Amino acid sequence: MSKEIKEPREARAIDHAVLPVESLKEARERLSALGFTVAPDGVHPFGTENACVYFADGTFLEPLAIAQREDCEATAQEGNVFTARDQAFRFRCGENGFSAVAFASDDAKRDQKAFRKAGFSAGKKLKFKRKFTDAKGKSSNAAFRLAFAGDLRAPDAFFFTCERVAQPKVDRSPLESHANSVTGIREIILSEPNPTDFQYLLQEAVNNRGDEVHSFGLEISAANGLLNVMTPEGLTAWFGVNRSGEGRGLRFEGMILTVRMLSTIRRVLDEHGITHREMHNRVIVDPAPGQGLFLAFQEEAAA
Repeated sequence: MSKEIKEPREARAIDHAVLPVESLKEARERLSALGFTVAPDGVHPFGTENACVYFADGTFLEPLAIAQREDCEATAQEGNVFTARDQAFRFRCGENGFSAVAFASDDAKRDQKAFRKAGFSAGKKLKFKRKFTDAKGKSSNAAFRLAFAGDLRAPDAFFFTCERVAQPKVDRSPLESHANSVTGIREIILSEPNPTDFQYLLQEAVNNRGDEVHSFGLEISAANGLLNVMTPEGLTAWFGVNRSGEGRGLRFEGMILTVRMLSTIRRVLDEHGITHREMHNRVIVDPAPGQGLFLAFQEEAAA
């Protein structure tokens, strides 16, 4: 009897980061001051709203606010994982933060089955549609299917795959050009006192069995970037920041963004009076209202 030959895994690509904020107005003001072009507001059918920052590499940031609290609470009670996790994050961690990372997918149903089989499913799939509006005001419908992964030991962080069931027929390129010269996401930074306790969750989320343990934690490669889980000591040594909150569990802390020139981001930050520092050839900005994570800017040539 021949043995079944398993296909090698293909690592998923980072799609976007979910950033809870108190209001889109506050997030838009802060992100604009950092030199980002912010897209028009988008409204979800389950009570949340966003104002995204899109990058030329296909990734983006999703500042997420509450549009209709009653709808968020009702859908969470009905089993909507997205709103339930958002409500839980805000209750535990406040209105500004970094709650989730989404990976691109061409089959969320398949992902859901894989998460369930591995013991990391965070709940039932979610399918929805919303309008997308480009920089010129042109709108088109977009539809998505999401599959969720999580670990009960890490209530403040979750992952999901995002399948685009219908693509909006709009030009996103003007929204991908930024005054600070940012071109994309290079690295997602998480923290946990013992990072290897969560290696299996990360492997399933990224769909990559390989990881690399280093002196301050572990790294796992996505198709287009890196997830780096660092100890509190590692966060301080490499970014000059402290771990958010106390206790155990994965937490998203920040990210490294690539820029064409560090001189450009320095100029933008100085013009807007935003405090920053430099460590390991990166310009680092600490979290602030409307920006719930630290941002480290690194030149593409040094990446």
